[in-house]
Amino acid sequence: MKELVCIVCPRGCHLQVDENTLEVIGNSCEKGAEYGKNEISNPLRTVTASVAVEGGIHPRLAVRTNRAVPKGKMFEIMNVLHSFKAYSPIKRGDVLIENVCNTGADIIASRDI
Repeated sequence: MKELVCIVCPRGCHLQVDENTLEVIGNSCEKGAEYGKNEISNPLRTVTASVAVEGGIHPRLAVRTNRAVPKGKMFEIMNVLHSFKAYSPIKRGDVLIENVCNTGADIIASRDI
């Protein structure tokens, strides 16, 4: 049994998930059960970071993935972002990198610069 704290809502239910059957106990709602199953079988995360900017009023720009990506791809994505440079002007929501690391997610700007 794997113990987790559900982060779907403010309740913070203490879940226990059987790693073999994916049976979830301790959830107060169906979203908690779904979260527990997904966290064991295919954990996903939204990546947030900053990238270098040339020509802007700030040297860095906050960016994020436009959808959750497999947790195992996070370090690979961060390595791509570490070497990436954006060029001003940029509008919030602009796609800076399409399909980052073949995840189906895009890297988008979190603000104007």
